[in-house]
Amino acid sequence: MAFVDISTLDPTHTVVVATGNAHKVTEIEAILSPVMDGVRFLALGELGDYPDPVEDGQTFHDNALIKARAALDETGLTMAVADDSGLCVDALGGAPGIFSARWAGEHGNDDANNDKLLVELADVPAEKRGAHFHSSVVLVQRDEDGEEVLSGEGDCTGSIGFKRRGNSGFGYDPLFLLDDVPGKTMAELEPEEKNALSHRFHALQDLASKLR
Repeated sequence: MAFVDISTLDPTHTVVVATGNAHKVTEIEAILSPVMDGVRFLALGELGDYPDPVEDGQTFHDNALIKARAALDETGLTMAVADDSGLCVDALGGAPGIFSARWAGEHGNDDANNDKLLVELADVPAEKRGAHFHSSVVLVQRDEDGEEVLSGEGDCTGSIGFKRRGNSGFGYDPLFLLDDVPGKTMAELEPEEKNALSHRFHALQDLASKLR
């Protein structure tokens, strides 16, 4: 990912996306750019090597807000978007929830997280393995008068399978069977198909509706 000199940017027409994932920026830009005309979207990772903030919020919204505010504090820009997402399993009382990425102990260890999920649900029958992915997307805008926060929420419903299937996606995608595409896990979808059904897509649409 190429670095961009912050001093060359127009803060009133730049949105920093609190991620190092270029694909996530593309997805966010595709939905928000029609309602944020003339704005350039850049990943935080394109602007420098910044430390990750401590995500100690109690909800997905809290953690997304923490990331967006940290991106503004670190870059000095005036608009930031961040999302926080996770898997909520009915039989586990909504766990892993906001702890999804680090549920097995190590942040981002997808294999360990999926192994733990299969163990936790080992004795749970198919009809009781309902689950959903949830996403909160937050846009923070700052000016001389203070700060404005807008947010969008989105879900993707399904259930947890008994074994991994598919090679696309990440996280819990190989175990998540979608209601919208019966018989397929999230990891068996093409990226374009997944993006059109995902919880983040729905959350971004919700946010975009508030910007029109």
